[in-house]
Amino acid sequence: MPLTLDLHTFDPGLPAESPEAFAESVARLIEESWDSGADIAVLPEFTWMGLEPLLPPQDTSFHAVAELFWGRLYPSLLRRLTRPGKAAVLGTCPFFDVTHGTLHNRAPIIAGGRALHQDKLHLTPWEAAFTPGDALQLWEFGGLRIAVIICLDIEIPELSARLRGCEVDLILCPSATETVLGVERVDRCASARAVELGCHVGVCHLTGQARAELIDENVGRLAHYLPSQSVFRDAPRCTETAVYTAGCHRLRITLDPCALALMRRMRAETNPALLGREMAGNARVIRVESAPSSPP
Repeated sequence: MPLTLDLHTFDPGLPAESPEAFAESVARLIEESWDSGADIAVLPEFTWMGLEPLLPPQDTSFHAVAELFWGRLYPSLLRRLTRPGKAAVLGTCPFFDVTHGTLHNRAPIIAGGRALHQDKLHLTPWEAAFTPGDALQLWEFGGLRIAVIICLDIEIPELSARLRGCEVDLILCPSATETVLGVERVDRCASARAVELGCHVGVCHLTGQARAELIDENVGRLAHYLPSQSVFRDAPRCTETAVYTAGCHRLRITLDPCALALMRRMRAETNPALLGREMAGNARVIRVESAPSSPP
């Protein structure tokens, strides 16, 4: 049965008088998607860093944002956004692991009442305060096998190689970039992942400005990529919106699990996704020494 996916840009500079008012705006965005027919809604990386300007000036650390979101806001969001047959990726937010004393860039995921999460695995130079996660989680919803791969992680081909053979159906990529070059890196690699793994890939970027150092300037767009296989010959295999500098925008996509299943049965067609996981380790790397320069 087809599922409907809504990808959202998000502007964390929205006017809000309190953290609760900010959370209300985010929750309404998800609910409006669901009420208008979406089964899954996704928000960008660092959506919740928009809380930082709402903290007292003397307490605007990543740890304070983490405590505010996970301790004060998330429990009520989980109750409110628990709805049968609906799922949401609520962007990302700092998360403090008390057991290990580490800070993570974590995506909260709510799927039919299940509380899941995904930590970012590869960090940018601006995320020096964070510790990378150590696991990529696959979860199932509506007949789809889904992975959330956060921003820079989509640019790491080794991660794609790890997913080979797992039959992932949908990769969701919340992202935050401050230049069009960052947007291009994420989106061009997302397109490659769709080809390599034979899956849908959806990307949503943060936009706008916020009074928070980590996300003070943001540009981005919405994008959806399909495998370049005959099953999808008549479908738009690359959908990219304009690059936005501000505001909340939406891209709606229909996902058909049956088309992916049919593609995987077509063994005679050239399809890199159908190569076994072991193929990546078969080739030797040979270093060829440069020939000596010719005498003058």
